[in-house]
Amino acid sequence: MAAKRRSKVYSGIGGQAVIEGIMMRNGEKYAVAVRRPDGKIEIDAQTHRTFMEGSFLLKIPFVRGMFVFIDSLILGTRALNFSADIYDQEEGKESGTSGNGALDGLLNSLVLIIAVALAIGLFIVLPTYLASVFEKSIRNASLVSVIEGAIRMIVFILYMFGIGFIKDMRRVYRYHGAEHKCINCIERGKTLNVDNVMKSSRFHRRCGTSFMYISVFISIIIFFFIRIEYIPLRIFIRLLLIPVVLGISYEILRLAGKSENFFVYVLTAPGIWFQHLTTKEPDRQMVEVAINSVEAVFDWKKYLADNFGYDIDENGEIAGVLPGWGDDYTGEYYDEEYDEVYDDEAGEYYEDEYSGDDSYDD
Repeated sequence: MAAKRRSKVYSGIGGQAVIEGIMMRNGEKYAVAVRRPDGKIEIDAQTHRTFMEGSFLLKIPFVRGMFVFIDSLILGTRALNFSADIYDQEEGKESGTSGNGALDGLLNSLVLIIAVALAIGLFIVLPTYLASVFEKSIRNASLVSVIEGAIRMIVFILYMFGIGFIKDMRRVYRYHGAEHKCINCIERGKTLNVDNVMKSSRFHRRCGTSFMYISVFISIIIFFFIRIEYIPLRIFIRLLLIPVVLGISYEILRLAGKSENFFVYVLTAPGIWFQHLTTKEPDRQMVEVAINSVEAVFDWKKYLADNFGYDIDENGEIAGVLPGWGDDYTGEYYDEEYDEVYDDEAGEYYEDEYSGDDSYDD
């Protein structure tokens, strides 16, 4: 009896949208693929070693999250700088880098610190301060904490909506969608080509948007139990708890990528809803850029052979499915244009809005 092909397998790759391109990472390898104005795709493939490489702290659950977050910010900034330089060169503008490695590193660090400080001010300090205004008329500390949590979530939602109105971000969001589609395509056992990627879901559990939402949600729960009357001290304690919030959020997101646990599903579902704001449908050229980025760091053909029973010929090309593996693959793809789901084998359409778990795979 033929073995049934698995419907989903974690690949371990992840990425980030940049200016006119995508960065994909697989372990220590990462690649930034950028579409130049002349239509050519520029690829920068390198090795990235975390600043905490070899540290035992990276192996401790709920502790490693903070360091992984910082490392992601560092790599993300590097990828954004590369894409910005390519874009500026093609537009005839002066490069954003000075050519001095030490100076560029210092400037990047300064930009990163400012960005983190603004985020802390927006999501930590501002809600705490605004909620404190209600303390003069509301004596119930629990109610004030609830108000603070509500303000924090409202600020997050307004932020998500607000950045979507920035013109340049709209194309970044389309590349973000292309990144998710590529990962969903291969994790569902489909060969990596433009047609298959275009049909895949643009939503994904292991996404930075989901991480942001989970972090805000976890902070609301933790801060609810921290009752300190003196406002400056209250803010200071909240700042000290940021590593705790990030650590818990990271473990939840990590679990979401590998588990079908109902509790995890419910907890991460709103993060998928927010991805309606931060991802948009890409065009075929954007998907082509995403595929180039994936192929620079990930052997997807070997992955399909190992996990989905594909046969690889002597030229390294997909030659079919090995004997003993069934062809009854049951993965579903989301057709956003018609808000429907169709089965990729039989082509049968279902008129209900998409509610399957394909949207949660990144």
